[in-house]
Formats: sequence, C-alpha cells, structure tokens
Amino acid sequence: MSTAILTGQPVPGSSIEGDLRSLGFEVRTAADAADAETLLAQVPGDQRVAVVDARFVGHVHALRLGLTDPRFPLAAIPGAVTAQPAGRQALTRAMAREHSAGGGAPADGDTALAVAGLADRVVAALDADGASVHRPELGSLVATVPTDPQTRNEARQAVAAVDDEAIRLKSAVKARDGFFTTFFISPYSRYIARWCARRGLTPNQVTTASLLTALIAAGCAATGTRGGFVAAGVLLIASFVLDCTDGQLARYSLQYSTLGAWLDATFDRAKEYAYYAGLALGAARGGDDVWALALGAMVLQTCRHVVDFSFNEANHDATANTSPTAALSDKLDSVGWTVWLRRMIVLPIGERWAMIAVLTAVTTPRVTFYALLIGCAFAATYTTAGRVLRSLTRNAQRTDRAATALADLADSGPLAQALARAVRNPARRLPGFAVPALALLGGAAVVATAAFTGSGPWTVVAALGYALTSGLAVARPLKGALDWLVPPFFRAAEYGTVLALAVDAGVNGALPAAFGLVAAVAYHHYDTVYRIRGNAGAPPAWLVRATGGHDGRTLLVTVLAAVLTAAQFTVALTVLAVAVALVVLVESIRFWVSAGAPAVHDEGEPA
Repeated sequence: MSTAILTGQPVPGSSIEGDLRSLGFEVRTAADAADAETLLAQVPGDQRVAVVDARFVGHVHALRLGLTDPRFPLAAIPGAVTAQPAGRQALTRAMAREHSAGGGAPADGDTALAVAGLADRVVAALDADGASVHRPELGSLVATVPTDPQTRNEARQAVAAVDDEAIRLKSAVKARDGFFTTFFISPYSRYIARWCARRGLTPNQVTTASLLTALIAAGCAATGTRGGFVAAGVLLIASFVLDCTDGQLARYSLQYSTLGAWLDATFDRAKEYAYYAGLALGAARGGDDVWALALGAMVLQTCRHVVDFSFNEANHDATANTSPTAALSDKLDSVGWTVWLRRMIVLPIGERWAMIAVLTAVTTPRVTFYALLIGCAFAATYTTAGRVLRSLTRNAQRTDRAATALADLADSGPLAQALARAVRNPARRLPGFAVPALALLGGAAVVATAAFTGSGPWTVVAALGYALTSGLAVARPLKGALDWLVPPFFRAAEYGTVLALAVDAGVNGALPAAFGLVAAVAYHHYDTVYRIRGNAGAPPAWLVRATGGHDGRTLLVTVLAAVLTAAQFTVALTVLAVAVALVVLVESIRFWVSAGAPAVHDEGEPA
C-alpha cells in the first residue's frame, strides 16, 4: 500500500483525496511540517510515499505520471513529490531540513500557507542535495497549485478543457516508431491496451500471449501446407499486434517491472527465430532444404542488432559530438517524407514481420528467406555505413563506461583474455584503426577457411589465429572511433564459422543443430545487452568462462569438426547447443526473476 501525506488545509470541493485514493494511495493529512515529518517516519520503509499539496489542481493522469511510475526512485510534479524505497532516505533528509529551517514560513506567520507549500520546498531541497528527481513531461496536462480563488477557478477550467484520457491513450504509443507500426497497428492496438488495462491484465500476460501466438504461427508454418502458411502469416501479424499492445499497456497503466523488461526484451527474438525454424521445417516437408537460409537470416539479424547495441553503448554518453554526418541526419529528420523513408529502409521489426507474414502466405519459405536476407543485408549496409561515417567525422571522447560495455559485449573467453594480458603493452602502440581491423581480419580468415576448406587442420589453425587476433583487439580499452565494430565482428565470425562447418558436414540434422547452437549463444549475447542497458552490469565472469567466450566456442567447434565424422559432429553440435542453452537460460532466469535489475520496459528495437 502506498501512502500520500496531504499537507495544508483541505480546499472545499477539491477532488485531490479521491484522486489519490483512485491511484492506490492511503491518504493521511498533516497539520504542519512537524506532523508531516512524523507521518513520513511512520510509513514503512519498503513502501512508496508521496507528499502532496492539498491545494493541488490537475488531471488524474498528471498525478499518475508523477507519483506512480515505478522506474524512478524520486519523482515530482508541481505540488507533489514521491519516493520509492530507494529514494526514501533522500526524501527524509530533505523533509528534515525543511522542518529544522522552520518550514520556510512566510514573514506574516501564515503557517497554514507554509505547510501547504511544503511539497515544492522539499523538491527544491532534493535538488540542492544533488538528488536525481524525475519530472515527467506533462504536455497539455494540468498540474498546478493555485494560491487564490481566481487562479483556482482558472485551473479547474483548464482541467475541464483537456481530456486526460485521450492524452493518456495517445501517450501509450511510442513517439518514434516504424511506418507500418504507426499507421497499421497503433491506431487500434492502443484501444486493445486500454481494454486489457480495464480488465486487470498485465503487460507480462500480453507479452506471453504474443509469444504463444508466434509459436503457434511457427507450428502452422512447420506443417508445410498452403493453409498452414496462410494461417502462419495471419498469426504472425496477430503476435505483432500483441507485441505492440504489451508496451502500450505498460505505458498506459505505468506497469513497468523487472520481469517485464526481460520478457519483452527476449521474446521478440525468440518469436522471430522460432518462426524461422518453423518455416525451415515446413519447407523440408515439401522437399526443400532451407535450413542454411534460416540460419543465415538469424546470423544476419543478430549481427544487425549487435551493431545497433554496440554503436549506442559506445556513443550515448560520449562528449563533444561534432559530427557533420549526425547534423545532416538530424536535418533530414526534420523533413516529413524522409523520416518515414529512413525508418522503412532499415527494415524495422514492423516492416520486417509484415513482409515475412505476407510472403509466407503467398509464396514459399525459400522466397521468404531470400527476400529477408536481401532486405536485411541492404538495411545493415545502410545503417553500418552511416554509423561508420558518423564515427569518423565526430570529435568525441568516449568514456570508461563505454569501453567497459564494449568489452562486455565482446564476450571474450579465457583464451582471448589470457592473450590480451600477455600482449597488453605491445597493443598500446597499435594505431587506432588496428583494433577493428584485427577483429575483422581474424574473423574473416576463420570463416573463409571454414567455408572453402571445410573441416580439417587448416580451419583449426585459423581458429587459433582468430583467438590471437581477438586477444590483440581487446588488449586495450575500446575507446577508438570504430572500436564499436569489434563485438559485431566477433559475432559474425563465431556464427559464420558454425554455419560454414554445418553446411560442409552435409548430413541431415547438421544445420538444425547449428541453428540451435547459434540460437543459444545469441540468447546469451542478447541477455548481456539487456543487462548492460538496464545498468545491471554484464553477466558474471563464471558464465563467460563456462561458455568459453566467442573465441573458445569457435575453436571448440572447429576441433570437433576436424576430429569427428559428419554424423558425430552433428551430435556434438546438438549436445553443445543444449549445454549452452541450459547454462545461460538458468543464469538468466535466476538473475531477472530475482529483481536484481531496475524496473524498466523495453521500448523495442529499431531493427
């Protein structure tokens, strides 16, 4: 139960007490600053508490945004301030300062007026203490503290003139989204979100429904029949509608949670990649083997996401951004038609799933994968080239935090880490471009060797060389202009090697086993990303050691391919996939369910 401490004399006709109770607050009234401090101390430390001016006039949704958002320890709007347990100490300290200073009573001795303004003075004290106080964007919503009857009447008229429910519904939709999502999904999915909220459904339940719908779609695609493909396409779109609805429901009702962040962040990938597998199974039933295409699509899509994540982590807190390329991009975003064109050509999730759904229904899995690979390759080229230009034309100092995040995203195993320590001093003398160049050349060498020579000693030698170049690439902090390319180069090298060796095996089951292994490893990499984005740190070091890191897994796969028969290699890939999946899933579930991360809700990926 949350508690709201109402300060000041109640205003006749005010709805503030009822509004607070409708938001789940138990309302208590403080006669003066000392009473407010006493009531604050009586509220259990594990509960949310708010201090609200009794003269407050505003929309209920303004109070909801200011007082109930679970993502922020401290938050405030005019006339009200709230603290969750993490911000309770700061609020108590600020309240004590106000009380000890005499409550800031005015010269005329009007103590009632002094206590009525207590909430805003506490916010000022929090700011003076350097506390981080979240102030939500209210837009046209009203939140004010009138000081006389005339301004109170004007404020009430302003409240009546604005439909806060309409604003609440509109704000449930992301401000920046793809063309297909904006014009073909959100116009009605927001109403589904409101329907869910009014019936007590949670975003996690909707997220789970979206996953189940996508898995049923994958099952329909796996039948290999035209009817199954049509049903799969329809269900995939339905799954995407629910995928949009869960985020809109979270924003509409401010139901953000740690578990929800994990579910929303990982289920999108699980749904899409499970659908790829369903298409491949359906094609196999019709006599067409497209597992290589399915695995290639998953590799390309995952590497695209790693490019996004790495670039953002490297630059979101960089200083002195003077890139003319970024300035040009901002200018293009000010022209309406270019905004939508630029959002569409990167093939974001809405456009991508719509394309997959339509092509599944009217063509074949092979055509679907060809279109997906071509579209994603073009989008990856476009976005990566633009980001390289931005990085080369900007004058920025990257932080230690960014370097640490990139090192965590690199997922270097014990072998690469040992080599990095051994060559740390020589690595410092390498030019800036050498770091991504080493990652690219080492990865390209092992993939090309696996593709052109197949399993054998030369591929093992190439994998050893890849481990060496990987160690060199991470031997110094990743603060160079293009060092954000290192993690995606590592991902492409590891996944590409597995794909090439599975194709070379040439036996039934090798490519599906490779698909499972890459899916398990990709989950580990996505899990790393979302932990970093939630400011919860990277996965524990023991997990990276247990899974071998990208370099260790690549070397292991090449050795297995060299010493085993094709059939035995297939079994080994399957066992490795199951082992990696069990280890990373158990640790991931333990971490996210234990609420060891902040309550956030993923806003969805641009690609």
